Amino acid sequence: MNLSRRGLLAATASTALVPSATASATPLPDAPAPAGHRLRTGFERLAADGYALLDGRRVGVVTNPTGVTRDVRHVVDVLHADERVDVVAVFGPEHGFRGTAQAGGSEGRHDDPATGLPVYDTYRKSGKELADVFTASGADTLLFDIQDVGARFYTYIWTLYDCMVAARLAGKRLVVLDRPNPVSGRDAYGPVLERRFASFVGREPVAQAHGMTVAELALLFNGEFLERPVELETVLMTGWRRADFFDASGLPWVPPSPNMPTPDTALVYAGTCLFEGTNLSEGRGTARPFELLGADGVDRRWATALGELDLPGVRFREAYFAPAFSKFQGRTIGGVQLHVHDREAYDAVRTGIALLVTAKKAWRGFAWRSDHWIDRLTGSARVRTAIDAGAGTDEVVGAWSEELARFRAVRRRYLRYA
Repeated sequence: MNLSRRGLLAATASTALVPSATASATPLPDAPAPAGHRLRTGFERLAADGYALLDGRRVGVVTNPTGVTRDVRHVVDVLHADERVDVVAVFGPEHGFRGTAQAGGSEGRHDDPATGLPVYDTYRKSGKELADVFTASGADTLLFDIQDVGARFYTYIWTLYDCMVAARLAGKRLVVLDRPNPVSGRDAYGPVLERRFASFVGREPVAQAHGMTVAELALLFNGEFLERPVELETVLMTGWRRADFFDASGLPWVPPSPNMPTPDTALVYAGTCLFEGTNLSEGRGTARPFELLGADGVDRRWATALGELDLPGVRFREAYFAPAFSKFQGRTIGGVQLHVHDREAYDAVRTGIALLVTAKKAWRGFAWRSDHWIDRLTGSARVRTAIDAGAGTDEVVGAWSEELARFRAVRRRYLRYA
């Protein structure tokens, strides 16, 4: 399987990996972190250096509500108020710059009431169309600052990718400010996307749970997937370790999207989001999206079957809930709630597959979405067809071991934290 336009992702784990022409992290002074906190975000380091990377530049900020300082001021508000920085535009992704839109929506072109800055909509724009937006904005440097959640199908990393492609086409410079992967960066898990299944929930061959930060992904994209690299600078964090979960950061959690309310949601999302590809509710419209799963007619047999698997790090409770919107709106349905009790042992992707396998066996009404959205989420048709053929969890998970090993080998080249 050819995973890279440059052939690098076809390498096995034992292949020698040569240096890349990709830009390295920008060295900035390591001023002390605020009292009681050891982690410093990319934005904190940029600010500590007096915004020297932005000196003399016309800056356009790609961000959403997660682009905040430790005291929850938005970075756009901070930059706009600082005479050392010339911010000329803001670019909002899915859900919008200020986060007013639900899944599959955006805020459109408008002027931000707080700053008066023009806000451009990037959602569903890519290539030349997005490059034209960047050109029209008058910005010469794009500053990316968005909190990711660690799953391939979370769209903000592909907003980053699209911005990189469009910035190169428009001749713009891109600066990526790093933030923690909230579910840690210990390793990559799950199937690797096949390019013929590419969409906005997966543009390139990346593992389902990638175990990288946005700056590391930017380096990976530039080195592996862009036909020609963009002028890229990354401002890394200090004080972040790959084994850290979000609560170790000391940072405030701002929901990156309306159905990502807590770091607990992010912990399970890389597996339970697969239920978007089925006729079961993935918990949208409840206080615990992606932790509650169910459908009309599901009963205690599903929770019982899951309990018998003794999956590491997680327990399942029989649950009943009535979503306020989305699937089964206003109807009380049965299902399960996930309770992760050992997050270091927990494997979100394997658990997601086990949930699908047992749901199909425990509930006669189980069905895939008619558009086979599950194939876009998993990155191929193999998970769906294997489960339909009666494969168990181990068989489904084992089928992607070789491609995952290849991805892990190349991923290591772009990791910047211990």
